[in-house]
Amino acid sequence: MNASIPLADAAPAAQAPLSDWLHWLEAQHPRTIELGLERVGQVADRLGLRQPFSGTIISIAGTNGKGSSVALLQAALQAAGLSVGAYTSPHLEHYAERIRIDGQPVSEAALTDAFARIESARQGIPLTYFEFGTLAALLIFRESVLDVLLLEVGMGGRLDAVNCVDADIALITNIALDHQEWLGEDIETIAGEKAGILRVGRPVVFSGAHCPGAIVEEARRLGCPLYRRGEAFNVRIETDGWSWHGPHASLENLPHPALAGTHQIDNAAGVLMVLSLLEGRGVPREGVRQALTQVRHPGRFERFVVNTGDGAHEIILDVAHNPDGARALAETLAQHPPRSGGRTLALCAVLTDKDADGLVEPLLTQVAQWVVCGLSGPRGDEGQRVQDALLRQGVTQIAHEARVEDGYNRALTLLGPDDRLVVFGSFLTVAEVRKRVISHAG
Repeated sequence: MNASIPLADAAPAAQAPLSDWLHWLEAQHPRTIELGLERVGQVADRLGLRQPFSGTIISIAGTNGKGSSVALLQAALQAAGLSVGAYTSPHLEHYAERIRIDGQPVSEAALTDAFARIESARQGIPLTYFEFGTLAALLIFRESVLDVLLLEVGMGGRLDAVNCVDADIALITNIALDHQEWLGEDIETIAGEKAGILRVGRPVVFSGAHCPGAIVEEARRLGCPLYRRGEAFNVRIETDGWSWHGPHASLENLPHPALAGTHQIDNAAGVLMVLSLLEGRGVPREGVRQALTQVRHPGRFERFVVNTGDGAHEIILDVAHNPDGARALAETLAQHPPRSGGRTLALCAVLTDKDADGLVEPLLTQVAQWVVCGLSGPRGDEGQRVQDALLRQGVTQIAHEARVEDGYNRALTLLGPDDRLVVFGSFLTVAEVRKRVISHAG
C-alpha cells in the first residue's frame, strides 16, 4: 500500500512525558492501519535493527491465542532462568505493558528515549502509531541483554511491522476470519498472510486444530520444518491434568493452565513444541509446571468479585472480539457456570469492523440478558449493530447505553443475587471496565 499517512506537527522533546508522545502519535494518524514493510523497514535499517539479534527471536502470529501463547512462553522461559523480552499489543491499562523485559513493563523514560531516536531517524518517513511502538520495542530489546525475544504480530504477518525482523522460530496459533478487509475473505488467504513470518529453513509450529494448506505449502516452499498438532505433537486431556507428546519427548501429568478454557491447552501445546526447539535452552519439567500454574494474562477470562448493594457478584472480563473468540468464551462460560439459580448477563461493545452477528451468536445459549454500549474513537461502534444482531436472533432482553461506563453501571443494577456479568467485544471495552472493577473488587 502507498504511504498515505499524513505528517503532523513537531514531535515532543525526548524528555517530555510519555503521555505527550502518545497524544502526538495519536494526533498524527489515530489508530491508522497501514500495512507494508517498506517504510518501517527503511527506518529499521537506519536504526540498525535488521542486523542479527543476540537472542533467539520467536514471532507469534494467528487470529486468537497469540497473547496467551506469549504469556505462557514468557512464564516458562523465565522459570528456566532466561532473560526474556516480550512485545504484545494492544495494552489494557498502560502503554508500557506492550514492551516487557522479564515480565516487567519498561520505563516511560526508555520509551520516550526510543521514540525520540525513531523520530530523528525517520527523517519524514511516515510511520503509524503501531509502527512507532514496534520499532521502540526492537530498539529497547537490541540494547538489552536478552536470551529470547517474543514478538506478537499485530495483524496478519507478511506485511505487519513485526515482520521487518527475521524470526528464528515462528509460532502460528490458529486461523479464523477476522480483519477480512485487510487480510482476505477466506481462511486460506488469511493463512497465507500469517505464513509471511516464515523464514527459509527455520522451524514453524502450528498449534491450531487444522493447519491450512497455505501454511503447509509455504513451509514446503521455504524448506521450513513444520511441526503441527496431530502430527509432530499431540495432547491427551485427562480428568485432573493433561499430557503432551512431542517428536523427541513426552510430558505426563501436567496441570491445567491457570488461564481458563480448554483452548488454552491448545495454546500450551504449541508453546511446549516451541520450547522443545530451543537448542541449549530447554525448560525443565518443573519450569513447565510452574509456568502453567502461575501464568497470568489480564483480560482472558479474568474473574473478579465485586461487592454491590445486594451482595457479591462475579465479573468476567474477556477480550473476545471475533466469532472464534466468542465460541471459546461461550465454551469456557459453560465449563464455569454461575452459582445455582444465577444468570449470566453480558456487556458488549465492539469496533465497527467486527462481525456483530458472528460475535453474539455463540453466546446466545449462555447469556440471559444483554447490555450493549457504544465505543468512542474513529473505529468505535455506537452499539446499534450489536443490538440489531441480537434482535435478528430473537433476543429481547437488551439494554442500550451510549458509553461503556454507563453500560457497566446499568449492568450492575440488573444483576440478581446469584447473577454474574461477562464483559467482552473489544480490548477497549475490557480496559474501560477493568479500571472500574479493580477499584471496587472485594
